[in-house]
Amino acid sequence: MKTCTLLFAIAAVASAVTAAVVVAEGEPHTISDVNDPRIQELGAWAVAEHVKRANDGLRFGKVVSGDEWVAAGMNYRLYIVAVNLAGQNVTYNAVVFEQIWTNTRKLISFDRVN
Repeated sequence: MKTCTLLFAIAAVASAVTAAVVVAEGEPHTISDVNDPRIQELGAWAVAEHVKRANDGLRFGKVVSGDEWVAAGMNYRLYIVAVNLAGQNVTYNAVVFEQIWTNTRKLISFDRVN
């Protein structure tokens, strides 16, 4: 009987922990320090990856704000100021997926903010 009660208690705790993780996963939250060198590097990478595809000569300026959320890795929505060929500062919204344990990084989208 004690074994049954103990197993029930363990199952209840495991269920509660799993539910907490599921609720937290996928919920975007604001990046608290966009000046963190890692976030700035991620923004520079996003611009370089975009330029590989579009060949439009954008140059990275800085990440000015963003959100991050967990989903089989980390997803980032970064608002990036970049300089176009005319020398104008333009803001872009880049979504980047990163999975550190597999050394995977993908540019999901890169769009001009109007």
